[in-house]
Amino acid sequence: MSEPELRASPITPTVDFSAEGIQHGFLRLPYSRDDSAWGSVMIPVTVVKNGEGPTALLTGGNHGDEYEGPIALFDLARTLKVEDVSGRIIIIPAMNYPAFVAGTRTSPIDKGNMNRSFPGRPDGTVTPKIADYFQRTLLPLADIVLDFHSGGKTLDFLPFCAAHILPDKAQEERAFELVKAFSAPYSMKMLEIDTVGMYDTAAEEMGKVFVTTELGGGGTATARSAGIAKRGVANVLRGAGILAGKAEVPSTQWLDMPDGDCFSFAEEGGLIEPLVDLGETVVKNQAVARIYPLGRTGTQPSEVLAKMDGMLCARHFPGLVKAGDCVAVLAITV
Repeated sequence: MSEPELRASPITPTVDFSAEGIQHGFLRLPYSRDDSAWGSVMIPVTVVKNGEGPTALLTGGNHGDEYEGPIALFDLARTLKVEDVSGRIIIIPAMNYPAFVAGTRTSPIDKGNMNRSFPGRPDGTVTPKIADYFQRTLLPLADIVLDFHSGGKTLDFLPFCAAHILPDKAQEERAFELVKAFSAPYSMKMLEIDTVGMYDTAAEEMGKVFVTTELGGGGTATARSAGIAKRGVANVLRGAGILAGKAEVPSTQWLDMPDGDCFSFAEEGGLIEPLVDLGETVVKNQAVARIYPLGRTGTQPSEVLAKMDGMLCARHFPGLVKAGDCVAVLAITV
């Protein structure tokens, strides 16, 4: 018995992805609600096309409290010149637009985590409807995909560009070539805790060349982290042969996340005391943080230990931690 055919996406673009030139518009998703019976979610999009060539799909705001990507992409959308482009660039600074406007990781409408919602559903709530549009309309148009991330309000990262180890080694090699082109201070062979429902996985399973970033955190951006993002996206487009000009290529330190021992999690909640700063090295079984119980003085804190030798590349950000929170992420230099 064949599977039922999916209905058409309810999202309507106000741009023509096949038209030459520069267009600024929206992906309009009908959303009926208390304050607007016939309302819509209006997701900003820019398309720049000039002749034949590859297509780059550039996205930020997959999580709404991560800001380097939106800064770089809103800036790119206003400064790109069509004569400098060979091929097509699709810019969406805020994939999960409701989350971006609210300044939250997940959507305030349906609590949807965009990066755990793929392949999405055209008849789902708002977040899976957006994911479905990317899955069935935008990703098939793309040759390369750059999706910006940072730590949001709960993590802080060394600034790195990353790709994944893949079964298709030719696809993997092309991705790491663009990681190198991005030229962040660090370049990562990245391991994910859980790949189910991720935008990354959806793109890679289609054979797309996918690269991503982690460029800081704490629910804000800095001049340095925003600058890394702006330079990096231009470098990727130049490395892909889509944007004219010479790439800026400062030195980068390559890192690898070899296995699950990279991650250390809190087993108790409380007040966290970092014992190691980002970029510092640790040895296996070294304490990377202490967690003090909140309800009583004179109680010994618990310690979170490193499971391997390595460099601290990410840490829990707020001062309070809950059981199960990721406290530290280690990587090894390569």
